Amino acid sequence: MSNAQSTADVAVVGLGRVGLPLALSFADRGLRTIGVDNDPTRLGAVREKTMPFQETGAQEVLERVHASGRLELSDRVAEAANARHIVLTLGTPSFSHIEIDMRDIRSALDDLLGVLAPGHALTLRSTVAPGTTEFVAGYLAKHRGFTIGEEVFVAHAPERIAAGRFLEEIDTLPCIIGGVGPRSGEVVGELFGVFGAPIVQTTPVQAELAKIWANILRYTNFALPNLLMMDCERYEANVFEVIDLINRDYPRGGIAKPGFTAGTCLRKDFAFSEERSNAPGMLLAVSRVNESVPLFLVEGIKRRVGALNDRRVAVLGLAFKAGTDDERDSLAHKLIRLLERELADVVAHDPHVPTPTASFTEAIKDADVVVVATDHAEFREPEALAAIARQAKQDCLVVDPWNCWGAGQVFAYASELAALSTSA
Repeated sequence: MSNAQSTADVAVVGLGRVGLPLALSFADRGLRTIGVDNDPTRLGAVREKTMPFQETGAQEVLERVHASGRLELSDRVAEAANARHIVLTLGTPSFSHIEIDMRDIRSALDDLLGVLAPGHALTLRSTVAPGTTEFVAGYLAKHRGFTIGEEVFVAHAPERIAAGRFLEEIDTLPCIIGGVGPRSGEVVGELFGVFGAPIVQTTPVQAELAKIWANILRYTNFALPNLLMMDCERYEANVFEVIDLINRDYPRGGIAKPGFTAGTCLRKDFAFSEERSNAPGMLLAVSRVNESVPLFLVEGIKRRVGALNDRRVAVLGLAFKAGTDDERDSLAHKLIRLLERELADVVAHDPHVPTPTASFTEAIKDADVVVVATDHAEFREPEALAAIARQAKQDCLVVDPWNCWGAGQVFAYASELAALSTSA
């Protein structure tokens, strides 16, 4: 297919939390866009001008794009070849035994093999293991005989935008592009240049490593305060006071605060390095720290209130991150399962997620324990703490690893916490 034969400028394969905002942004900037997904519910929602998940400002963009007629939808990957540029935003999970799962990418490549033609550009937007971009280029060369970088263009342009900030960061974050062959980087750079953000050209493997290790850095940085929280429990110290001692007016401080560290990127992306690591187990240890926080909290609750059989426990928050409706890989669900194994009566509330939950009032009413699993803004309000002190049981234990109310206590009783928060 030559460029003149294309009926669209760009196709985005995978309309999830990465792909759909990207497709809408391309279309909003005047590009004729094809969005491809195999989920009929998601396609139906987009056709009805309804965002299937929360993303700040995206609903308004969807409505504009719908009115413009520049977004076409399909459930067939092969139809992406009607565009000159094909961007893959597919899930890249890892198997439980630390091996990267390439099935979705392989499947899309197989669907595209018969319809690709000279002039096409294929961009990997998802997080991938080192060497994946070169694998894709080699796969197309092996099965179709294309000269990559001259006839067909292949590059990795990793997604680095935070949930809830897509429309802000797509225009500002430097866009890393690792192209295969002489011209792939240039061609894909022209596509992403429509957003006006700086374009940074590099090699494919350096683009892959930059994305992976950005997530590993965050995952490791958050593990340190979580391990410190556990150490402080052992030594009967206050983790928030220790963190303040580390950071206050000290040029080499900077330790973060504890909390649930999860989500699909942080929780799995260390496996992209661990699969072929020269220090096997190092990042698994980091993962173990973050993964053990729910159990640490459950054990801390039991030390303070005793057996949880028939105790009413309110879990506030199911999303993996404040202000989002994304429950994927959230540790809140692990916490709930652990509590249920202790025969506790668990009631969850989250004002954002699509999963049906109890109201805030229903969740905290007569609760023996309240756990803040996600630090949503709604839970940080003083009124939320006052309601817990008023409506939960008189000796209700509040578990707040996020320090939502500034009282500086991971475990505290509601009346005590309200007093500390007032005086903080």
